[in-house]
Amino acid sequence: MNFVFFTNTPAHVHLYKHAVSRLRAAGHRVRILARDYGCTLALLDRYDLPYHSYGACGTTKRSLLRNLPGHYARIIPTVRRFDPDLIVGMGAYAAHSGAISRTPTILLLDSEPTSLDHLVSQPFAKAILTPEAFRKELGKNHYRFAGYKECAYLHPDVFTPDPAVRNALEVDRDEPFAVLRFNAFGSHHDVNHSGFSHRERLDLIEYLGHRLTVFVSDEGGHIDLEGTRGEPFDVHPALLHDALAEARLLVADSQTVVTEAGLLGTPAIRSNSFVGENDMGNFIELERAGLIHNVATFEEVIELTDELLADEQRVEQLQQRRCAYLADKVNLTELIVAVAEQGGNVERIPQLSTAPRERFDPTVIEG
Repeated sequence: MNFVFFTNTPAHVHLYKHAVSRLRAAGHRVRILARDYGCTLALLDRYDLPYHSYGACGTTKRSLLRNLPGHYARIIPTVRRFDPDLIVGMGAYAAHSGAISRTPTILLLDSEPTSLDHLVSQPFAKAILTPEAFRKELGKNHYRFAGYKECAYLHPDVFTPDPAVRNALEVDRDEPFAVLRFNAFGSHHDVNHSGFSHRERLDLIEYLGHRLTVFVSDEGGHIDLEGTRGEPFDVHPALLHDALAEARLLVADSQTVVTEAGLLGTPAIRSNSFVGENDMGNFIELERAGLIHNVATFEEVIELTDELLADEQRVEQLQQRRCAYLADKVNLTELIVAVAEQGGNVERIPQLSTAPRERFDPTVIEG
C-alpha cells in the first residue's frame, strides 16, 4: 500500500517517525510531505525518513498566510503523482489533499483551540482520532484512544532515555539542570494568547540560574542570552527528549513539551493564557494525575519552582506516578500502523472508541 504522512511541525515528525519506519519495513511505500518549519527537516534527516518539502513557514501568522497558496500548489500534484491509498495528518493540508485526490484521510488531532482548522478539515476526513481527554465532540466519525499523541514516541514500549545526552550538554552526571521553553505564539490557534513577557523570561533565567544550570529553548529567537545565566539549548533537537528525561525541571509557556515532560516523569510547570477552566483536556488530565502543574501568573511560577526544587523526593514520586499512569495508555505507534494497514477502517481497531469523553471535575487535582 501507499501512504502519505504530513509533518507540518517538529512534533509531527516524532508523532509519525516510528510508524513510518514500521510501515516501510513491512514493504509499504511511504512519502512524507514536510513543511520547512523550525527543525522539522533536520529531524527528518536525522531519522533518515523519505520526505518532500512543500515549502517553508516562519513562526508568525503572517508567514503562514503568505506561504499558504504556494504550499497547496506543491502539495496537490505531489499527492496525485504518488497515488496514496491513505493520507494521515493533522489538519487542513491532509484533509484538502485527500479530498482533491479522492483519498481516504485520517486526522489525528489533540488541540481544542484550533477551531478554524477543525472547521475546514473535519468534513473531508474519513475519521478523526483524538485522545480521550479531548474536550470537544467532532461528529460521528470522531474516535478516541487512551493516551496522547506523545504516546507514539514516549510510551515506554518505544522510548528509553539515553543519559549520555549529558555529554552533549556538557553537564556532569549529577549536575542538576533546568530546561526553559519559550513559545513564539505565531500559530493561528495562538491568536489572542500569550505567555511570559520578555522581562519575565529574563527574570526567570536569572532566578533559576542561581540554583542550577539553565538551558533555554526560544522558539521565536528573541532572547539574547549574552550576559544572562542561561545557556542556549543548542544540541541536536533529536536529543530534546533525552534531555527532558534528565532535567530536574521544565518551565514553559508552550504546550507539547509540557506533555512530554509529564510523560517522562520530569517536574514541569506550564504558564500561559490558555491556563484556566477552558484549558485543553490533556493538560487538565495530566495535572489531575499529578504529572504537571498549570499556573496562570508569573508569581505562581516562581513560587512553584522553589517548591519543586526543594522537594528531593519529587523526581522519584513522579517516576512512580508516570509508570502507573501509562500502564493503560496505548502505544500510539502500533495504533497508527494498525489504522494504516486497515486502510483507515478504524471501526476494526479495538483500541478506538466513539464513546463521548468521560466527564471529570477539573478542580480535583490528585497529589
